[in-house]
Amino acid sequence: MKGNIEIIGLGAGDIEQLSLGVYRKLKNSKQPIYVRTFDHPVIRTLQEEGVSFHSFDDTYEQHDTFEQVYQTIANTLTEKARILGSFIYAVPGHPMLAEKTVQLLIESSEVEVSITGGQSYLDPLFTALQIDPIDGFQFLDATDFSRSQIDYRNHTIFCQVYDSFIASEVKLVLLEDLPPQHPVTVIEAVGSKQEKIQTIELVELDQGVKLSNLTSVYITPAKAEILNHQFFRLRDVIATLRSPSGCPWDNKQTNQSLRNYLIEEAYELIDAINEENDDAIIEELGDVLLQVMLHSQIGEDMGYFTIDDVIESITHKMIRRHPHVFGNVKVAGEADVLQNWQEIKVSEKMESTCTSLLNRVPKSASPLVKAEALQKEAATVGFDWSTPEPIWKKIFEEINECKEAIKKSNNIEIEKEFGDILFAIVNIARYYNVNANLALEQTNQKFIRRFQFIEEKVARNERLIEDYSLEELDKLWNEAKTKNL
Repeated sequence: MKGNIEIIGLGAGDIEQLSLGVYRKLKNSKQPIYVRTFDHPVIRTLQEEGVSFHSFDDTYEQHDTFEQVYQTIANTLTEKARILGSFIYAVPGHPMLAEKTVQLLIESSEVEVSITGGQSYLDPLFTALQIDPIDGFQFLDATDFSRSQIDYRNHTIFCQVYDSFIASEVKLVLLEDLPPQHPVTVIEAVGSKQEKIQTIELVELDQGVKLSNLTSVYITPAKAEILNHQFFRLRDVIATLRSPSGCPWDNKQTNQSLRNYLIEEAYELIDAINEENDDAIIEELGDVLLQVMLHSQIGEDMGYFTIDDVIESITHKMIRRHPHVFGNVKVAGEADVLQNWQEIKVSEKMESTCTSLLNRVPKSASPLVKAEALQKEAATVGFDWSTPEPIWKKIFEEINECKEAIKKSNNIEIEKEFGDILFAIVNIARYYNVNANLALEQTNQKFIRRFQFIEEKVARNERLIEDYSLEELDKLWNEAKTKNL
């Protein structure tokens, strides 16, 4: 038979807030009464009146995290219920508000739980702060939250700011998004005679402020301009630009008109990466993101899709293609990951309406990029050489065929054969895990550096480059090579 635990809320402040029924139940109880902590004014008053309690205060000293503390308390109470049959467990405030131990007991299949009374401290808190939660309200546990949970547009209250260590953790997280002088309000024992409210700057939160288990911290909503680094702000800005009262240029753009901008921004990002310029990478990533946001906003304006659909699609894909992270698949290393990725892609293609593997290759890609993509798709079903020798043989075969076309002065065939040579070269580059497009771009940049060196040398000599012989220019080229340009 399951034991029964009656959970009673002690309210947020002193005994004056306690209902008469709850007071009598505690005062006249013949059952043991357990409390999470002695540190509550109601308990101190009842102790003076002769009521005995069993506390879990020492449990806090035995563990490193609050999660461990709460789990230990819940486990102990469950065991007590099995032995004693029934008893009372009293907690601060209301049992259903910010009480993890209560939630653990409710979730347990080993004990019956009943909830009795207890005044939530939210009502006196809203009154003391003079805020209306309908404007947007967020209630967070200071001992267990993440930065991503916080929406600074709302009234935000942190409960369980027990001590300066927790206050410091809250402060450090908030400083990631808010300025040091952002106003925060520290509320102590709200609704009781000991109530104290103090507004300070965020940077002072863990400095010289009285903190206890009755302390909460209120964060005022932040102004929009402070939150320019948050996603919702970018989304709002793009929506404003695309609105009838926004920017005429942005407002008239279509997915088609923006195509070239996306290509340009992608190339500028690659330039920044190649230059290892972090500031430029930040800027260019922003420009690429801008294109994503504009295309998504156009989709939303037309009623076809939103940025939420875009995010949901890529999130599902990443989870689906990483079963070793989000599922039960085991991998030994990177090779297994890549193999799984390809197998999942093949499975997705079989489920799609695509009639050919090659239809997945972007039609608008540059020829060099498209060549590699076509070869990769064909390789997924085994249409690929497993050793480099036949690929090299194919390259020389295509070169000879090109020479024959040149001898015949057949321009159409010459162009075709040059294409075959390039396609074969991309294939051998792919075999050695070399991206042909990036490899060629490195050579382009090398040519630019060396030719610009020649131009600088010529300019210093106050001559025209056209006046130099090929031998002289080649000498300068070799000089550039010796300087590792």
